[in-house]
Amino acid sequence: MEEDQYRKTYGEINQLKCVFEKAINSRQCACSQSQRFNLADREGVACQTPVRHEKCVQLLVLMRSNASFSLQMQKVEGPLPHAREIKVQVGGLQGLQVALGQDVESKAIMDIDGLIQKAESTFGQIENFPYPEIIKSISRYKGRQRRQSRK
Repeated sequence: MEEDQYRKTYGEINQLKCVFEKAINSRQCACSQSQRFNLADREGVACQTPVRHEKCVQLLVLMRSNASFSLQMQKVEGPLPHAREIKVQVGGLQGLQVALGQDVESKAIMDIDGLIQKAESTFGQIENFPYPEIIKSISRYKGRQRRQSRK
């Protein structure tokens, strides 16, 4: 499938793309409001609830902008390159778990929506989340290490 055709079809199928799709597809996170689908040989993730989708968008935008210094970027506008995006998404959600006093031993976030709802009930609005704690986790997050090539 040609890339332009893929993107067009993806947009038609996935009207409400999950903003944490990279984290979910990396198998480090899950969400009760997400629905996986396959298109050609790729996986996509859709959000089932527009109101919750907006909360996730708001959180991700704030995590990106607060993490600009730790990402060594002057300004963050929109999606980041893949590795940095994973670092913000997974590291940021792990930081939110830490701020809520949850166990991050397994490092897997079982329900992104549930985590955000719990944080909202604890801290109030998303703007009030403890971003310094979240940014520490983003800075510490290490993605998958590259495999050593065999010779």
